[in-house]
Amino acid sequence: MYPNQSDIHTDPTGNTDWVHYGGNKAGNRYSPLTQINLGNVKNLQVAWTYNAAKVDGETGRQPEIQCQPIVVNGILYGTTPKLKLFAVKANTGEQLWVFDPYKDKTARFNPNRGVMYWEEDNGGSDKRILFTAGPTLFAINALTGEPVTQFGKNGEVDLREGLLNDPNYDIKKVSVTVTSPGVIHKDLLVMGCTVSEYGDAAPGHVRAFDVRTGKMRWIFHTIPQPGEAGYETWPKDAYQKIGGANNWAGMVLDEKRGMVYLGTGSPAVDFYGGSRAGQNLYSDCILALNAETGKLKWYYQTVHHDLWDRDLPCQPNLVTVKHNGKLVDAVAQSTKDGLVYVLDRDTGTSLFPVEERAVPTTGLPGEQPWPKQRVPLKPDPFARQVFTEADITDRTPEAHAFVKERFLKTRAGNKFMPPSLEGTLFFGIGGGAEWGGNAADPDGILYQNSNEMVWDVKMLNMAERTAELASKGKSLYQTNCAACHGADRKGSGQTYPSLVDIGKRLTGQDIQAVLKTGRGRMPSFEHISDQDRSTLIRFLLNTETKATETDDHHNASAPEAVAEKPVFPYIPPYINNGYTKLLDPDGYPAVKPPWGTLNAINLNTGEYLWKVPLGEFPELTKKGIPKTGTENYGGPIVTAGGLVFIAATYDERIRAFDRKTGKVVWEYQLPAGGFATPITYQVNGKQYIAIAVGGVKNGHKPGGSYFAFALP
Repeated sequence: MYPNQSDIHTDPTGNTDWVHYGGNKAGNRYSPLTQINLGNVKNLQVAWTYNAAKVDGETGRQPEIQCQPIVVNGILYGTTPKLKLFAVKANTGEQLWVFDPYKDKTARFNPNRGVMYWEEDNGGSDKRILFTAGPTLFAINALTGEPVTQFGKNGEVDLREGLLNDPNYDIKKVSVTVTSPGVIHKDLLVMGCTVSEYGDAAPGHVRAFDVRTGKMRWIFHTIPQPGEAGYETWPKDAYQKIGGANNWAGMVLDEKRGMVYLGTGSPAVDFYGGSRAGQNLYSDCILALNAETGKLKWYYQTVHHDLWDRDLPCQPNLVTVKHNGKLVDAVAQSTKDGLVYVLDRDTGTSLFPVEERAVPTTGLPGEQPWPKQRVPLKPDPFARQVFTEADITDRTPEAHAFVKERFLKTRAGNKFMPPSLEGTLFFGIGGGAEWGGNAADPDGILYQNSNEMVWDVKMLNMAERTAELASKGKSLYQTNCAACHGADRKGSGQTYPSLVDIGKRLTGQDIQAVLKTGRGRMPSFEHISDQDRSTLIRFLLNTETKATETDDHHNASAPEAVAEKPVFPYIPPYINNGYTKLLDPDGYPAVKPPWGTLNAINLNTGEYLWKVPLGEFPELTKKGIPKTGTENYGGPIVTAGGLVFIAATYDERIRAFDRKTGKVVWEYQLPAGGFATPITYQVNGKQYIAIAVGGVKNGHKPGGSYFAFALP
């Protein structure tokens, strides 16, 4: 029932490509290939591997790979852990070329989830790969790996330019990267960006660039400016100092309608909105934009005045469903808190009932929580909504007692309870759904993986904290690091490691390198000055001295700077304690299983076909504990061969599921975690399944390779 499958290209030689991030422009992650099917998938074996970490010259620990590669004309394009772009033969893994975006430059590493392809109409000779590294958009010749010099400045466009409203503020001081690719419509590249989530966040406006020249053709202000619709949903000066509301998770394109569909994230700062009273359009919105002009056709806000970091975390999925006896073109959007919105593609109205319910409105001083929030009645949530005493783990008596004690000392019970100084336990910060997305088949079945993790959010009073600070180094830490690693530097386990004894693991030079280039989820902090980075390092290593490091003039977190001002960057009076998972004493999730699931949802009816655990902890399975599911990052693909392929799990396996029943019909133990979304394609009549095997995430061992599987 898809009108969007024409961009899945099969040529006369038997090649079937995977040209776009998400499989096709609709983001379906669906393939019509049937060579690998339920009857023979058990025979899959490794066809080739490509050592991307070796291309980086890496001998130690490297960043993860989240890239979902593309395949065009039998060539696979992807990125290495250190963001080099490469091209290999898609049937053998033989390298054709490599482009290093940081040759003779300072590297700035960030997650990269894919690249984009464009070629001239009618099969012209101009064929390009467009991809990002750090704040830079590159255009590279797809056949040679050389920069396209007529694009931007010698093949490069600085994505920081044009985002800020203050022309006097140095754009090099703002953090702007791109984690997920945009879409290309005719000669326009439409894309979002990833920005900081603190008070120094740039606004996340959506922009279109001329794919030939790199010039910006239009901009849609996700934080409206004076005279624009939605401006009245913010304080009058918010556009000057508030950032975020960005599309970091990718977008999709309906070529027939000429429309781009995308989801946006929360405004900065994530957990305090006292400086942004109002509904806050167009944060946390599903947007329909005219691809050629950027004009808004409709919006649908999933969270009003977001205080819980409930970004829309993945591409929408353009599907056609049978609703009330008629075929309806729809857009399906999954959320971090385990919901699926199914909207009419032309009007933005929900196909299933949605209620606006009253929610708690008592927040921190200055906070004005929105009094109602949306709750879709169908489909049912694919993840738990609130943490109750009945959810507390019973894996062991000791684990139960440990979690119950924490539960009784904090707040829980309503997913829209505003964050507090006392602390609140939430689902939905790290998913529900995450950036790996979902897949949908032509029957209107959505395949969605999910996380079931509890997060412990506690707010800190900046005025009280800064009164305790005795040095500029502490102040810099509070401003730049505490939101993730915690005010006490203890981190949150594997996701955000402890920095208490970082000097035992890293030298000052090592820390300087990480601050400048970034690593894994941590962005580059090259935008802060060399002097401030050095001061911060001395604080982390406990080598600073009060006499030399105290400097109230430069102390951005000093008490007198806490008062809100309509200037950029904004210093909030409250920040969160870091992204902290609630785990039991042995490091397992604090709730009863399942801890990760794979779901098949019929979008025609809103009913579930099946729900199964995704992944396992082998050591628990050996003890007789049934498969629990695990935290998972990366998404699924679905094929006409009756299969759903997904890796993503803590146990570092890739699996194939029967798409009708949810039964595992094949699995393979990868050498490292496959925390990415696979692809499938066909070259010379042979079908392949390929995935980035990067490892690293959540404390896993590194991998740094791409694996391709095929039948013997």
